[in-house]
Amino acid sequence: MSLGRLWTIARLELLQRVRTVSWYVLLGVFALLLVGATFLAFLSFGGQEQTGPGVYSTVVYITLLLVILVSPTLSGNSINGDRDAATLAPVQVTLATTGEILLGKFVASWITGLAFAVVAAPFLVIATLAGGVHPATVAVSLVVLVVEIGVIAAIGVALSGILARPLFSVATTYLVVAALAIGTVIGFGLVGSSMVTEVTVSERSAVYDENGPVCKDGGTDCWNEPENMVCGDWTTYTQPVMRFDRVWWMLAANPFVILADATPTQLDRDGNPEDVFGYLKIGVRQTQIPPDTESVGWDECSPMEGGDYRTPQEILDQTVPSWFVGLGVQLLLALGLLGWAFARTRTPARALPPGTRIA
Repeated sequence: MSLGRLWTIARLELLQRVRTVSWYVLLGVFALLLVGATFLAFLSFGGQEQTGPGVYSTVVYITLLLVILVSPTLSGNSINGDRDAATLAPVQVTLATTGEILLGKFVASWITGLAFAVVAAPFLVIATLAGGVHPATVAVSLVVLVVEIGVIAAIGVALSGILARPLFSVATTYLVVAALAIGTVIGFGLVGSSMVTEVTVSERSAVYDENGPVCKDGGTDCWNEPENMVCGDWTTYTQPVMRFDRVWWMLAANPFVILADATPTQLDRDGNPEDVFGYLKIGVRQTQIPPDTESVGWDECSPMEGGDYRTPQEILDQTVPSWFVGLGVQLLLALGLLGWAFARTRTPARALPPGTRIA
C-alpha cells in the first residue's frame, strides 16, 4: 500500500467538497448553531460555582450530535456516487489498489467530519477560559470525539461500497447511526421495563389522636421525636420493580454514553457532577445497581435515615466502566463493514447488482 496514492485519493475527494459553496454554507450554519448553544449553556450553568465544565461538555455534545446528523450524508455516497458518475472505474485502472481507494475515501470523510470539530474549537476555548475545566477532561473528550467521528465516517464509506444506490446507502447509514445513538436507548427502555421483579415493601406509621401522634411518655407533642411515638403495626406488600440492571449493557455502544463514560468525572464540593458528562455517566452507571428485593419503604417511628441513597462518588465506586466495550463494538462494526465494502469494490468484480454502472 502506498501512502502517496492513498493521500492523492483523499485529497481529490476533499477538493470535490471544498469547491462547492454548500460546504461553506453548512459550516456557517453549524457555527451559528454553536453560538446559540454556547449562549444558552452559559445561561444554564451560570448559577454554578464553575461555569466552564458545563459549557464545555455542552459544546462537545452539540458537536457530536451535529456530526451524527450531517456525516452520513457526506460519506454515505462516496463510492457508489463515483460509480454512478463514471469516475470510479478510471481510478480503478490506475496503480491505486482497492484498499487505497477505500481508505483514501475514508480518510477524506474523516477529515470532513473533523472540520466540524475545528469550527467548534473557538467555542471550546471560550468554555475552557470560563474556568474549572480539567486538562484530562479536555484531552479524553476530544480524543473520543475524534474517534467517534471516524467510526461514523467509516460506516458511511463502507455502506457506500456495499450498496449500489447512493440514496439507499445514505439512508442505511442514517439507520445504522440512529440504531447506535437512539436505538440503544429505545431498546434499553423497552427491554428493561419488560423485566419485572416483585419487591417486598414494609411500612409503619405512628398512632394518632386528636392532638397528633401519641407519645410514649404521655406528652402531647412529639412531632420532632419519632423515637418517642407510639407505633402501629407493620404493613407489608409487594410491588413490581423494573430491572434495568439486567440490560444496562445495551447502552454501552451509544456514542454519547461512550463519550460520557470515558471522560473523567468532575465533582463539585457537594459531590455533584459539574458537567453534562458527569450527569450522564452517573445516570447510566446507576442502572447497573440492582434493586433491593427486601426493602423497608417507610418507617415514621424511626429517625430519618439516608436509606439506600448513594452519592455520585459511591455510584462510581460500586459500578464498572463500559466505554471500552462499546467502542470496541463500534470499531468491530466499522471494520467488518469496511471489509465487506472491500470485497464489493475490488476488481475484477465477480458479480454486481443489475443496472450497476461500471464506466
